[in-house]
Amino acid sequence: MSLIVFKPNLTPARPIFYLSEEELNRFTQAWLNYYDSKQKKARRKARGQYFLTFLALRFTGARHGEVLLLRDDRDIDFRNSEITIPTLKQKRPTARVVPVPPQLVAEIARYLAEYPDMKGKVFRLDRFNFRKKFAEIATQTGLDRKKAHPHILRHTRAMELLKAGIPITMVQSLLGHASLNSTAMYLRFSNLEARQLLREKGLI
Repeated sequence: MSLIVFKPNLTPARPIFYLSEEELNRFTQAWLNYYDSKQKKARRKARGQYFLTFLALRFTGARHGEVLLLRDDRDIDFRNSEITIPTLKQKRPTARVVPVPPQLVAEIARYLAEYPDMKGKVFRLDRFNFRKKFAEIATQTGLDRKKAHPHILRHTRAMELLKAGIPITMVQSLLGHASLNSTAMYLRFSNLEARQLLREKGLI
């Protein structure tokens, strides 16, 4: 019986860009301001969809297309703060359960209480329109153009999880990666960041 050794490919085809903690906080506040700035019911209802889609992307690390497939009346466990996400880019249709902060499901519940007619339709948005609004708010926030797309939140969540010490296999499961190599590419960047931090602190 031969031993199978996992050898991660740590050299991605292109650089991975992600948001720093400061950028992420600033960007999140900008989305909150966007949502809260309109008091007219119809406009606020529409903006709420965009805001909640942003939060779902930020805290699940899901692909943009996966979040747009979510059904708030079927895929969200409000009691246990979990979201069942349909996993794309797999040979067979599958889904994964992702724990999220209670604040996220509470925000969705508040929105549905205010707009009960939106039940089952919270994440039903036009993909192009959301990308356009995402880029607009990113630009207003001062983010680099390379970071002005929804997939940046997937990269950001992956780095956030790895830097917090979450095992790579668990990160793979949460992100819905078919191959561990897809998750391992983030290690190259987190390790570089750790080396830079250790140098700054005089530890190496």
